[in-house]
Amino acid sequence: MARLYPFRALRYDTSRVQMEDVVTQPYDKITPEMQQRYYERSPYNLIRVILGKPEPGDTEPQEFLPPGEQAHNVYTRAAEALKQWRAEAILAEEAEPALYGYSQTYVVPHSSEVRERRGFIALGHLYDYADKVVYRHEQTFPKHKSDRMALFKATRAYCEQVYMLYSDPGFTAEKLIFGVKGQGGSASFDGRDTRPADLAITDEYGVVHRVWKVTDPGLINLIVTAMADKKLIIADGHHRYETSVAYAKERSAQLRLPLGEPLDPDEKLSPSHLPVPPFPEAAMMMTFVNMDAPGITILPTHRVVFGLKDFNTGEFLAKAEPFFRVTPLASADLQILTASQGTAFLVVTRDGSYLLQAKPEAVREALAGVPARQAQLDVVQLHSILLDRILGLSQERITQLGNVHFIREAAEAVEMVRSEQANVAFLIKPITLDQLRDVSLSGDVMPQKSTDFYPKLLSGLAIYALD
Repeated sequence: MARLYPFRALRYDTSRVQMEDVVTQPYDKITPEMQQRYYERSPYNLIRVILGKPEPGDTEPQEFLPPGEQAHNVYTRAAEALKQWRAEAILAEEAEPALYGYSQTYVVPHSSEVRERRGFIALGHLYDYADKVVYRHEQTFPKHKSDRMALFKATRAYCEQVYMLYSDPGFTAEKLIFGVKGQGGSASFDGRDTRPADLAITDEYGVVHRVWKVTDPGLINLIVTAMADKKLIIADGHHRYETSVAYAKERSAQLRLPLGEPLDPDEKLSPSHLPVPPFPEAAMMMTFVNMDAPGITILPTHRVVFGLKDFNTGEFLAKAEPFFRVTPLASADLQILTASQGTAFLVVTRDGSYLLQAKPEAVREALAGVPARQAQLDVVQLHSILLDRILGLSQERITQLGNVHFIREAAEAVEMVRSEQANVAFLIKPITLDQLRDVSLSGDVMPQKSTDFYPKLLSGLAIYALD
């Protein structure tokens, strides 16, 4: 079962700081330019915790140093910043446990469509994938996991949320938090959600983030109970989740407390009793979003390949032709890609642009050893046939050499090729929510960066401090 918990969050004191000056995008979406901008906005910007700047003389994390040697690095500075901000009451702990309704109103990129995505922030129990409660949808990078582990051990705090998807056609949590009514797979919002939010922030992308605090024990328990039978799919935050599971297991052994059992074995919740994790490391902060509600947007993540010796457009297309129909184009027109049926890619080289459309029988034979749910995905056909078979870029080589960039904006990907920074760009269609659900719940995984959920969850809205 999926166990959720309310928590007493650390939150910024809005009488001391402007929230727009201290919150950030998730750590893995922050460019060096964004990092510098966050540093300049406020001495209390969360960037100093989640993605601090290295300094001359920095050491390795504490666990890798000889006995008696004290670490000094981005991780120790992150811990010092959190400690200092709490001492100054810039960050203050809430008086009572709560869940937090969370909405994001945004314009879908490259359109005029306005959507609102709703969910809620709570602690979620940490499960191994083998427990079949939490499911992943893509592979992860080992380096990112070691970095997040070092940060977490130093700070003992979750400043960012993992984005979790679940399915509930009845919209139970939404009704309880926002007053949502839904029928037949659609949802509408009644007047209850028009009450002022406890917090409203507009980020650098124009996304409006609103937060409502829920403290009523009876209401919290109804939400917790409604979520108990749900399967959870990680949308964003695979590295942080897997890091946290590893640490929870480590602490479980140290404390001699079972990770898989609740503190209250009966779990019979009275209206005034709130569930708590068996030990602090057994849970982490998550945002839960219903896949059956409106407002979810998945963008494509394009691939740009560089550093290939003697790359030749003609030779590449000739090798691709047995698997894909190749059509030369006047330009890299995404509308042509969107309108194409079946699996298709736009391939951009210094010699021109080309539409590649899959030949189903040939692709099926080429991917005979790949599970059917994966083999139908554009991104799997791209990696397995075009990158691996034709260009010799296996997943291991991509991870080792880093010669594939993952780019959201198609124009940026094309410009990298045109300016001779890269050999070839592959523009792709986005994964659908149904495809993600089917692959995840079957236990399969997609290549890294197969999805790009938009918008991202802001970091700094709430913090789960273990101490």
